[in-house]
Amino acid sequence: MNIYVGNLPFDATEADLRSLFADFGPITSVAVITDRDTGRSRGFGFVELADEALAGKAVGQLDGHDLNGRQLTVNKARPRATRS
Repeated sequence: MNIYVGNLPFDATEADLRSLFADFGPITSVAVITDRDTGRSRGFGFVELADEALAGKAVGQLDGHDLNGRQLTVNKARPRATRS
């Protein structure tokens, strides 16, 4: 399951996300989304967990979690909307 993690502190790294989700099973991938021009974090990222049930548990437990003074928004990632 691919999980959206929003309201990330701008200094949060992929290692921070890996650490945060490590207790919920094998992590397939982690990405902190950055601005392509500045390279600065855009304040959100994605974590993909191999186990669907554990991913659901992660969403339930980490939504609203405080990371460096910011309350995270954690939910199942939705497919990217296509532009016309």
